[in-house]
Amino acid sequence: MAAPILSFENLGLSQGTHWLFRGIDIHVGARDRLALIGRNGAGKTTLLKLLGGQIEADEGTRSVQPGARVITLEQDPDVTPFATLHDFALAGDYAPPAHEVEAIADQLGIDLSREAKTASGGERRRAAIARALASEPDLLLLDEPTNHLDIAAIDWLENWLARYNGAFIVISHDRAFLTRLTRQTLWLDRGQMRRNEVGFGGFEQWMEAVYAEEARAAEKLDAKLKIEAHWLERGVTARRKRNQGRLAKLWEMRAQRAAMQGPQGTAKLAVASDDSKTKSVIKAEHVTKSFPASPFASSEVEKPVSSEVEKRSRDGVSTSLDTNGGGATERVIIRDFSLRVQRGDRIGIVGGNGAGKSTLLKLLTGELAPDSGEVTLAKTLDMIFIDQQRSLMQGDKSVRDVLAEGGDWIDVRGVRKHVHGYLKDFLFDPSLAEAKVGTLSGGERSRLLFAREFARESNLLVLDEPTNDLDLETLDLLQEVIADYDGTVLIVSHDRDFLDRTVTVTLGLDGSGTVDVIVGGYADWVAKRSPTRAAKAEKKEAAPPPPPRPVSAKLSYKDQRDLDLLPGRIEELEAAILRDEEVLADPALYTRDPKRFAALTAAIDKARGEKDAAEERWLELAEKAEGLGA
Repeated sequence: MAAPILSFENLGLSQGTHWLFRGIDIHVGARDRLALIGRNGAGKTTLLKLLGGQIEADEGTRSVQPGARVITLEQDPDVTPFATLHDFALAGDYAPPAHEVEAIADQLGIDLSREAKTASGGERRRAAIARALASEPDLLLLDEPTNHLDIAAIDWLENWLARYNGAFIVISHDRAFLTRLTRQTLWLDRGQMRRNEVGFGGFEQWMEAVYAEEARAAEKLDAKLKIEAHWLERGVTARRKRNQGRLAKLWEMRAQRAAMQGPQGTAKLAVASDDSKTKSVIKAEHVTKSFPASPFASSEVEKPVSSEVEKRSRDGVSTSLDTNGGGATERVIIRDFSLRVQRGDRIGIVGGNGAGKSTLLKLLTGELAPDSGEVTLAKTLDMIFIDQQRSLMQGDKSVRDVLAEGGDWIDVRGVRKHVHGYLKDFLFDPSLAEAKVGTLSGGERSRLLFAREFARESNLLVLDEPTNDLDLETLDLLQEVIADYDGTVLIVSHDRDFLDRTVTVTLGLDGSGTVDVIVGGYADWVAKRSPTRAAKAEKKEAAPPPPPRPVSAKLSYKDQRDLDLLPGRIEELEAAILRDEEVLADPALYTRDPKRFAALTAAIDKARGEKDAAEERWLELAEKAEGLGA
C-alpha cells in the first residue's frame, strides 16, 4: 500500500476546560476525495487548520510525505496586507507561477488588478481559488469553496476538481457539489471521527445506521439517557421521512403552478381564474430596469466565467443610448418582465454574479422602482427580510435575550412556546439559553437568527443567500421551516440542491436582461436552457399537456379520507409531543416526580410512534395518488 500524503495520529485539541476532539487518527491517500461532515461548532474548520499545519495540536503527531504540497483554501481569506488581488494570489509558501494564476483567474472571470481592500467576497474567493489551484497541490484542503461563488463558477470548480489528479478534503454545505465529487466521508461528531469509504451520496444512510445502533445501546441505560438518545435519533432519522412527505407536497404545488403556466418560454405566469387576483401578493407587469454600463458602476459586479462570457457575446448584452444627451450607454438588467406571485409560492432567483438577482429581488419587494412597467404589492404584505448580515446580532446578548427578551416564553406566530422547547426545534441544546451570542459559531448564529425571525408574524419571507455558513442538518431544518411556512417565500441562492428541494418557481437570469420563468427548481431551469430540451419543448408548445385530474376520484373512500385527515392528526401529535417535551425540559422533574417523568416519557414514545406511522401512511397515499393522477 502506498504511503499516505498526510497522516495525523492520536490528534487532540483542547478548548478551554474540555477537549474539542481527542484520539483522532486521519490518513489521506494520494487519490482520496474526502467530504468532512459535522454540525456547526463540531470543529471542522479547526481540524482542517490542524491538518494544514496552520495551528498546533495539543496532542498527536502530524506527518507529511516529503516534497508533498498541502494547500489550504480558507473560508475567508485575508487579502488586506496586499495592494491588489494579483499580489495576494502570488504570495504564500508555494508561490505559484504568475501565468498559471492569470490563466485560472481568466477562466473564473476575476480581474486580479482589483484593489484588495475594496474587493467583494466573491472576488476574494476567486482570487484565493486561483492561487490554490495554480500552486500544483498534492493535497487540497477546501473550506466551503462554493461560498460567494455563482453557479457558473461552482460548475467550473467542480469540473476542475473532477479532473484533478491529487487528493482533497472538502467542507461544504453544497450537497450537489459533495455528491458529485467525493468518494470517502469523514464524519466529525461529538468529538469522535468516523470514516466511511463511501462518498457523500451514501452519508445519510450511514448516519442513520450509526444513530440507530447508538439508540439500541442507550436503551440499556437509565430513562433520561434513553430520552436524549431517542430525541437525537428522531431528530435526524425521522426528518428523512418528513422530507419525503414535504417533497411530495412540493411536487403537488409545482403541478398546481404548472397548470397556471402560459406558453413555454414566456416570462409570465398566467392566472387560472378570475378569483386568483385576490390571491396575488406581488404583480409585475412589463418591468424594465437599466443601470449605467460604466465599469465603475458597482464594485460587486464580477465578470462571469469563460463559458458565460462566450454565451453573452453570442446573445449580446443589451445597451441603449442615454436619452438625456450624455451619450453614455446603459445596461438593461431586467427587460419586459411580467410575473404574478401567488400566495404560498416559493420563488427561487438564480443567475451569475452581476446578472441582476439583487436588482430583481429589490424590484419584487418594492425597494427599487422600475424604469418602465409596474410592480404592485398587496396592501396586507408583512415582510421579513433575512440577508447575509448576520454579524448584526449583538455578541454580548444571551440566546434567551435574542429569542424572548430575557423571558421563558416566546410567541411563535401566535402560539406560545417555552424557550427550551423552541431551541430544540432549531437543533440547539436547551442549556445554550444562557450562552452569549458571541460564543456561537457562524452557523449557530445563523440558526439563531432564523429562530428569531421565523417566530414573527409575517406573510412574505425574503431570504438572501440563506445557506451560507450552515451545516447540512440546519439546511434540512431550514427546508422544513420553509415548507411549513404559511406565506410566500422569495429566495436568492446559488445552492442548487436547496433550490430543487424548496422552490415551486425558478426565475433564471443569464445577464442579457431576459428572465426565464420556470415551474420547478434549478434542475428544471437547466433542462429548459439545454438546446435539446428546448427544441423538444418548442415542438410540444402547440399542445401543452392537460392539467392532472383530481386524485380524489382515483382513491378509495378510506384512502382519500386518510389522505385528507392525516395531516391534521400529525399536527395534533406534534403539538402533544411539544407540550410534553416542554414539561420534561424542567431539569428537576426527574427527582421531584419520577412517576410523572416516566408517564410523560411513555406518552412521548407512544405519540412519536403514532406520528411516524401516520407520516408513513400519508406518504404512501400521496405517492399512490400521484401515480394514479400521472
